[in-house]
Amino acid sequence: MKRDATTILKRYEKNPILDVKDYPGIAQLYNPSAVKFGDETIVLVSVVEHAAKRGYGRDVGQTRIARSKDGINFELSDEDFIYVPDDWYSSEKYHHFIDNRVTKIDDTYYIITPVMVKDYQCPVGMLGKTKDFKTYEPIDIITAPKNRGASLFPEKIGGKYYKLDRPGGGDDRADIWISASEDLVHWGEFKPVLGPNYRFWNADKIGPTPPIKTSKGWLVIIHGVFTPAGGTAYYLGAMLLDKDEPWKIIGKTNSYILAPEMPYELHGNCDNTVFACGAIGDEETDELTLYYGCCDQYICMAKGSLSELVQACIEEI
Repeated sequence: MKRDATTILKRYEKNPILDVKDYPGIAQLYNPSAVKFGDETIVLVSVVEHAAKRGYGRDVGQTRIARSKDGINFELSDEDFIYVPDDWYSSEKYHHFIDNRVTKIDDTYYIITPVMVKDYQCPVGMLGKTKDFKTYEPIDIITAPKNRGASLFPEKIGGKYYKLDRPGGGDDRADIWISASEDLVHWGEFKPVLGPNYRFWNADKIGPTPPIKTSKGWLVIIHGVFTPAGGTAYYLGAMLLDKDEPWKIIGKTNSYILAPEMPYELHGNCDNTVFACGAIGDEETDELTLYYGCCDQYICMAKGSLSELVQACIEEI
């Protein structure tokens, strides 16, 4: 029987787990990034308030932390977590702190946040870190514009740090590249990895999330954008990178692994959208847990077999 990658992930039957209607004053709730932190699941959630305290035009996004002991019932903070220090050059121009990618390296959680730059209207990647998800330390801007979706690998490879980049976006084509660094701040050795339009569901754009280490390679959840006659739609897929030469693709899903199909994925502030900024993988339990945003209004969850998804990439199904 032929495998079907679209059946690997199973949605949580009581989705959504976070609903914007449960949080008075919040207009949008979207694009989560999840990590394990001790006995907690931490999800960085992008929010937009009806009466924003800061921002320019529609770009008023902030990042809040949601915590859970069971991975299902979350408590969402009402405090903004990501910020730019006042003493940074042109600090007043940085705004819209959304779509975080979180990676644990040793005992530190590094966060790359796409931030918009006033007057230029282009995203750049800001690196920050935390050890407790109570305090946040901004480090530096580590990408050139346009770059929205840069994602760190969780360990050095061949003595260097690596990150996946997502240059482009907006009205431009968006691709996935890779770069290397000795210190997490200065980056070079840029190489192209994957462009859009290898299947219909990523015909317009494509983007990465933090890689998950597996015995067969680095598993990366990717998003794809397709604009048919009925309007733009966001899908999720996956690719597998070589363990030692992570710029090399050794497999990818030709089909999507999650598509906007359920009512909460079809209608909201941004219709036809499933979007993730990362996933939690566990080879010991063979489980992949995916928290994803729907229509800029809900946060949902799906689970599946980690090994099956890796195999689906290898078989390119």
